[in-house]
Amino acid sequence: MKIILASDHRGLNVRTTILEYLRTLPEHTVLLIEEQLSDGVEYPDIAAKVAQSVSVGGFDRGILICGTGVGTCVVANKFPGVRAASCHNEVVAELSRKHNDANILCLSGDLLGERSSVAVVAIWLSTQFEGGRHSIRLEKIQRLEMANIRYRLPLGSLSLDNDR
Repeated sequence: MKIILASDHRGLNVRTTILEYLRTLPEHTVLLIEEQLSDGVEYPDIAAKVAQSVSVGGFDRGILICGTGVGTCVVANKFPGVRAASCHNEVVAELSRKHNDANILCLSGDLLGERSSVAVVAIWLSTQFEGGRHSIRLEKIQRLEMANIRYRLPLGSLSLDNDR
């Protein structure tokens, strides 16, 4: 499985721990997006990079870490085909995969310890989508998503900076 991983400055410690864990799993290929991590790092920028990479099929899954996990989740879910879930424990991580086929995991760098984060990632990566009635729900979500897309930006044209 190809996984893309990124964090803002508040998720750096958790990101480092998760990266170390992922490197012990030979069945996964991991790309780390390394930003100049300072207080000026904006979570929408890193979330957009990960979400776009998953949206276009370059990666199977993504993991994002910010202060709460909520901001990156909001941004990631703006991209077609992305099903991001902010998970603060193993149960939510498991259900996000079983019922929602989540392809981006959003974690809190402030609220979830490093050891707990690894446990959440482990469950999230190992849990399969159940399908069945959940597939019907995802199809409905996909139809809503397609109905609400007003325009598509070509890959590479996305700019979140005000001066561009």
